[in-house]
Amino acid sequence: MFQSGGFNPDTDILDLSGKVIFITGGTGLGKETATQLAKHSPSAIYITARDTQKGDIAAADIRNAVPSANITVLQMDLASLKSVQTAAKQFLASSSRLDILFNNAGVMAVPAGLTKDGYEIQIGTNHLGHALLTKLLMPTLLKTAQLPNTDVRIVTVSAIAYAQAPKGGIKFDLLRTTQEENNKIVRYCQSKLANILYSNELASRYPSITAVSLHPGVVETNLSKPLQDSHRLARLLVAISKLIMVVSVQKGALNQLWAATSKEVQTGEFYVPVGKKDESNVLKDTDLAKKLWDWTETELQSYNM
Repeated sequence: MFQSGGFNPDTDILDLSGKVIFITGGTGLGKETATQLAKHSPSAIYITARDTQKGDIAAADIRNAVPSANITVLQMDLASLKSVQTAAKQFLASSSRLDILFNNAGVMAVPAGLTKDGYEIQIGTNHLGHALLTKLLMPTLLKTAQLPNTDVRIVTVSAIAYAQAPKGGIKFDLLRTTQEENNKIVRYCQSKLANILYSNELASRYPSITAVSLHPGVVETNLSKPLQDSHRLARLLVAISKLIMVVSVQKGALNQLWAATSKEVQTGEFYVPVGKKDESNVLKDTDLAKKLWDWTETELQSYNM
């Protein structure tokens, strides 16, 4: 059951003057997040989109809601590490600081396939693309954290679906295959567990930055369409969920808005809506988190700036 916890972005988000914000994904939760943050006068908000035409439409919608919003659209495809690298370079060429990074975009329950770099499509998009972006932006995040009166954060959108990841959590030996031994739902859950474990490692390795992951709720966006289209049972489950727990994009963005701005946030935690810790032992598997970190570093070593 979704619980807002009384969080109201209009009144509970403080002044963001001077802050620079980067949000992957400019539609759905990303657009709503950008719109709500823009009301509090950040210096700049960057959103990404695979299709810049759709990104420009989203930016126009944000400006219509908040005329003073300074929105920049960057073309980026998380399923292409070269595209991620290009977007990071464009951002770094235009901004010397970064206060809040939202690893927000992703895919869900898509058919079996590989990214442009040869990784299972969901782990490659949801985890590895975001890991590279975070890695490339980390020097700027750290530099910003050294400035007076800063509160630098990395907010990663995951899902409570992590609990249905395959046995052992992450099938490292299959990450460069379509991994059809596991169905599309299990592959999605694996990528969401990776999001959380990687965020935990960020929190451990970079104490000057607050790094958290979260579940936004079951949100009414296009993300779940592949699941709805997959087979009769999935369509039935989605139909039932619409009656009992699916929330609007406005509600779905609340947990990440809270995570990015609340003084109550604790680094290294995974939050369910709104601002409630998930204490599962799976999320505290430091050995698996370190193994994922080491694997990720090895895979990304040729993509340094």
